[in-house]
Amino acid sequence: MTGGFVFVVGPSGAGKDSLISYARGAFGSDQRIIFPRRIVTRASSEHEDHDSLSETAFAEAETSGAFALHWRAHGLGYAIPKSAREEVEAGKIAVCNISRRVVPWTRVHLPNVKVVEVTAPAEVLAARLAGRARLEDGDLAARLARSLEVWTPVDTSIVNDRSIDEGGRELVSFITSHAEHCGREDRLVPRFG
Repeated sequence: MTGGFVFVVGPSGAGKDSLISYARGAFGSDQRIIFPRRIVTRASSEHEDHDSLSETAFAEAETSGAFALHWRAHGLGYAIPKSAREEVEAGKIAVCNISRRVVPWTRVHLPNVKVVEVTAPAEVLAARLAGRARLEDGDLAARLARSLEVWTPVDTSIVNDRSIDEGGRELVSFITSHAEHCGREDRLVPRFG
């Protein structure tokens, strides 16, 4: 049985990682749904939890085929580990935060891809980015403009300007539906806090 991917995309500040974290909690220890850690060429922070690699180590990992997919954005390297694809091919559903720029590639090269767009009104995005106060985010207005100019077809959208619980439940419902579509006969029963 082949599983599938649920890729979560959207502009910086939309709350993608918060909704993914909610979904991780809802599925608890159910190992049929996995949440691979993203790899980034910068240190992890309270706003973005990931595994870190230096630029040199990232380039070596890319060359050696250690990634299921990789991309560059905002001057950084990002990747999803190859193990995520292996687990999907073994029947699991992988939920990952990726760039919209790589979605067309994923639809051709990876199995059972579904894309969830998470967004919020521009003023909410701006306030969230300003609240991070990360120097590497650079000019917030330019970052917002850049993030809104890339468009790709998505399978569903979540407007994340409400509580995490509301947006999180939407994401969990979509993941559950995709798992059923991929042929999971053993029904998923997420827990909501």
